Amino acid sequence: MNGFVNVNKAPFVSSAREVAIIKRLSGTPCGHLGTLDPMASGVLPIAIGNAARLFDYFLTKRKRYTASFRFGVDYDTLDTTGTLKASGERVPDEAEIISVLPSLVGEVDQIPPNYSAKCVNGKRGYMLARSGEEFTLPPKRVTIYSIDFEGRDQNGDFIFDIECGGGTYIRSIARDMAKSLGTVAAMSALVRTASGPFTIENSVETSYLTAENLQEHIIPTDSLLPFESVYPTGTDAKRLFNGLTADMSLADGLYKIYKENQGFYGLAQSEGGVLKIRTKLC
Repeated sequence: MNGFVNVNKAPFVSSAREVAIIKRLSGTPCGHLGTLDPMASGVLPIAIGNAARLFDYFLTKRKRYTASFRFGVDYDTLDTTGTLKASGERVPDEAEIISVLPSLVGEVDQIPPNYSAKCVNGKRGYMLARSGEEFTLPPKRVTIYSIDFEGRDQNGDFIFDIECGGGTYIRSIARDMAKSLGTVAAMSALVRTASGPFTIENSVETSYLTAENLQEHIIPTDSLLPFESVYPTGTDAKRLFNGLTADMSLADGLYKIYKENQGFYGLAQSEGGVLKIRTKLC
């Protein structure tokens, strides 16, 4: 059993818990393509079996979120699940917030939250933070494609539609946005609405899945890859599927490669017209 399940992660459960459910139902090793904070919900693609070998490819894809930020408060985790550090600070108006959004878009050096899985001298940031140790994580270059103000929720928190590259911390955007306005803020809600080709409209909650209906929700791996297909035959096929190269005069780039009587085999890369298997998935 191989492929992907586009899980709609429930709020306030771990990503690992959702993976464990799919693993139990499929009876196959699984892994997720980019964790979500426990408080967050939304798109959590889970790879079943050899589909996990494409982790690096999907990790770099664009992601989209609906996030709520609460201004005037500061939490140690940068979200409202943490310990409150300050409250009653200034809450900017909508016009002020909209005015700073362009300055937050583009390639930026973002400092991750201390409560994160980033490592400091071999230890996870969240472990050091919980022990009370003082430290600062180094900034990381991330890409933020857009931040659009969408209004306010029933709590008065400000809602944003954010599209960004992999590795971006939405909690850090809340902190940096508030800092540019001379105040503080924390993330109060987060829904991931898209991760690469996976969208929330086509996702499924694990509470709905059973061992009997799981297969209906497994997305074939090759259907998610935006590459041309190659069907080598004869000597070319013999060479490629034995770990050698084949001169097939293809343009440089990645290709989906198929094996006769077996179907989708994996990814191959062409350089100078010479093709070689890059990732075997069967």
